[in-house]
Amino acid sequence: MKQFFRLTAAFLFFALSLGSNAVFAHADHGKPQFGGVIAEAGVAQFEIVARDGRIVVHVSAHGVPVAMAGATGKLTLLAGSAKSEIDLKPAGDNRLAGDGALPAKAKLLLTVQMPGGKTAQARAVAR
Repeated sequence: MKQFFRLTAAFLFFALSLGSNAVFAHADHGKPQFGGVIAEAGVAQFEIVARDGRIVVHVSAHGVPVAMAGATGKLTLLAGSAKSEIDLKPAGDNRLAGDGALPAKAKLLLTVQMPGGKTAQARAVAR
């Protein structure tokens, strides 16, 4: 009987621990890694970072960097009644970049033509 209880307890512990891996895999999901704002489109996550007159967009999927070689993008900024666009080009590994600044509280619309030909759109609000 003790053997049965031990096996049952071990199986129950194992079964309950299976779901915890999914939680840990997404522990950083939605959290900025580079000090920017997060925008999501399907499985892709974009972090939009503005520094020194340059916009850099870091791209990942489930925490794994996505190569941006051959990709293009456009960031549309809506600040009050003003609208502007920033063209984004590959900037190494999983990044797209372009020249510009993010006005505080501006609404951001990111459109990325992914390397495989799929288009992703994501929205965010600048801090």
